[in-house]
Amino acid sequence: MILTTTNSVEGFRIIEYKGIVSGVAVNVQKMKMTFKMQKYYSALGESISEIKEQALQQLKENAEKLNANAVIGIKVDIELTMYVTVSVTGTAVTTAFKKD
Repeated sequence: MILTTTNSVEGFRIIEYKGIVSGVAVNVQKMKMTFKMQKYYSALGESISEIKEQALQQLKENAEKLNANAVIGIKVDIELTMYVTVSVTGTAVTTAFKKD
């Protein structure tokens, strides 16, 4: 599965637009507050990375349900409150190699 923030994939042509797909993930544990800022920011970065991967996995699964082999124009939104929420949205497409 090809995932990209661009609206095309170099070396491929888009055959069919399948529709908009998304993935959302929220960390189930509250963010840990600590008095050491370095530890806080390190934990925050790790949490965002983990949650983003979960959201992207959900995005891929939703695209596969549409029989797409790529998602283009991906946008990532990160919301920090008491929790970390990551939502990713893109357009599921079917692509094929360009023949030169």
